[in-house]
Amino acid sequence: LAMHYTSDIETAFSSVVHICRDVNYGWLIRNMHANGASFFFICLYMHIARGLYYGSYLFVETWNIGVVLFLL
Repeated sequence: LAMHYTSDIETAFSSVVHICRDVNYGWLIRNMHANGASFFFICLYMHIARGLYYGSYLFVETWNIGVVLFLL
């Protein structure tokens, strides 16, 4: 895909359209990437919500490690 994508501000959108239409399974790779990124953030926020629900924030060391990992 790196051979087909152009990061120039004028041609970036057209290169994504080219990948989706002309590259073999480019549409599948783009959709898997978008859905995978969304799924990752859903899992991340569910993990944070679970920690808040069970009171894991009361353990200071665990909380600090979690915040550092979240910021990374």
